[in-house]
Amino acid sequence: MLRIRSIFSCGLALAAFTMTAAAQRYISPPADTSVTIDGKQISIAYYSPSMHGRTIMGSLVPYGEVWCPGANWATKLKTEADLEIGGLKLAKGSYSLWAIPNEKEWTLIVNKQPDQFHLDYNQDQDLGRTKMIVTKVEKPVESLTIRLTAAGDHKGKLAISWENTEASIPFTVMK
Repeated sequence: MLRIRSIFSCGLALAAFTMTAAAQRYISPPADTSVTIDGKQISIAYYSPSMHGRTIMGSLVPYGEVWCPGANWATKLKTEADLEIGGLKLAKGSYSLWAIPNEKEWTLIVNKQPDQFHLDYNQDQDLGRTKMIVTKVEKPVESLTIRLTAAGDHKGKLAISWENTEASIPFTVMK
């Protein structure tokens, strides 16, 4: 009887381990990026899903629909400076970032509600929308990557890369 219980317990442990390992395959780990321009920090916190052999743009991420670039919680932009992004004026503070991807053009959405679940987009809280530049990348990007980089006096660049696409937009730190 003890042997049967031991075999049963081992079987349950193996099943739990297998299910946990399979679930972890699709976990989107937290990621962040930041840049300091004119002594002010601008940062983005997000969760980074991976391709796992899937087609992303136009499939998992449908074209023409609002999408949270990330997973779990909405992608959060925090800035210590007032910014101008594609004609949008952002006061220092925190925001959530959303996008409407298309094959040749993306729309970046800046939302005043920073702490939303990634599926709970609230359009009523939009600060505004602006166009992003879309390019194809040479090598596929396995995990969603968001980068902030300095680009000269008072200037920076926000780039979102995944699969074979990069969408970017310049921004300016306002004085």
